[in-house]
Amino acid sequence: MADDTAAEAPTSSVDGYVGDPAVRDEWDNRYSERHQLWSGQPNGALVAEVADLSPGRALDVGCGEGADAIWLARSGWDVTALEVSGVALARAAAHARDAGADVRWVHAGLAEAALPPGSFDLVSAQYPALLRTPDSAAERALLDAVAPGGILLLVHHAGMDEHHAERQDDAFDPADYVWPSMVAALLGDDWRIEVDEERPRVVPEGGAGAHHTHDVVLRARRLR
Repeated sequence: MADDTAAEAPTSSVDGYVGDPAVRDEWDNRYSERHQLWSGQPNGALVAEVADLSPGRALDVGCGEGADAIWLARSGWDVTALEVSGVALARAAAHARDAGADVRWVHAGLAEAALPPGSFDLVSAQYPALLRTPDSAAERALLDAVAPGGILLLVHHAGMDEHHAERQDDAFDPADYVWPSMVAALLGDDWRIEVDEERPRVVPEGGAGAHHTHDVVLRARRLR
């Protein structure tokens, strides 16, 4: 049987994007439909969980319009922010300039970004839309990015992994995406889970997703 991997491999576009063009285009379209998609405020779970950490190197996975990345940078972190949407990245970079925040922006999918392994003291993924693959590429990319002694913080809307279509045209299928429980299942003896719970969400004013009231929070420390 012929190997079709080469035909399906991610490509690098003229703007430097590395990843699946269909995923980029989908999210560019979503962002283009609204002048501002998110609230512009850092996510509450991130603020709460990072409060006791000493600033170091941080990776913001799926940074959107940049609120988390900017907050981390202004809190003393050396921030790399990853996003598939070029529309979102342009907004994020503009917001960072206005805020005087220095952030390294990466236009790529997580699995395709080829980030240096073990490079980040904090890997934050707040409500990420990470597509599942048979080899668990996204989950393993999250884990691989964390430095020994570092923290993985994965936050998602509670109940989304059991979501049922509300309309016939609702194409969202939870089986297509990575959820915190899947990442937790990959944690071995090199990790210690510090938080794995559902809790009330600090709901931002306005922005997409404001109707979700509870979070699932996974915080794990890489021991070695």
